Amino acid sequence: QVQLVESGGGLVQAGGSLRLSCAASARSFMSVMGWFRQAPGKERDFVAAISRGGDSTDYADSVKGRFTISRDNAKNTASLQMNSLKPEDTAIYYCAAAPRRMSVTRSTSWYDYWGQGTQVTVSS
Repeated sequence: QVQLVESGGGLVQAGGSLRLSCAASARSFMSVMGWFRQAPGKERDFVAAISRGGDSTDYADSVKGRFTISRDNAKNTASLQMNSLKPEDTAIYYCAAAPRRMSVTRSTSWYDYWGQGTQVTVSS
């Protein structure tokens, strides 16, 4: 059974920081990992992705320079460090795994496994 569990969400003031973590079962973790977010009434959007070995990353333009994705394969975890948060970053954040991919991707169709999501709220 593949499981992804996110943690680290919460309420923060604009300009603050949060770190999201995603704990994965061993079978699921050796894959491209991604973070997505969904705001109320909007579609789920790509945020960041990282390759299997961690040597390649991709970011949405809206978070580039503020967010950093990383992974620790020994601990089966992936993380998203979010700095300089803005009210428009408010959303439910989802961790996802794309085991069929060899390189990073923004397409949700490649992500076979998803976490339950964690709420991030940024107040102005």
